Amino acid sequence: MPNPKHRHSKTRRDLRRAHDFIKPYQLSKCPNCGAEKLPHRVCPSCGYYRGREVTAGAKKD
Repeated sequence: MPNPKHRHSKTRRDLRRAHDFIKPYQLSKCPNCGAEKLPHRVCPSCGYYRGREVTAGAKKD
């Protein structure tokens, strides 16, 4: 079986493992409509941010 000729540095090892620590998005509830949204962003379903309408939002037809 092949064996490595040289030792890999700690940096190369850590760069290889970097994707193991990615966390999923933390979602918050929209206080206006109750839909899940990213924090500090306009709600994609109703278009409200911090209690006022910023965009029209999605139509509910």
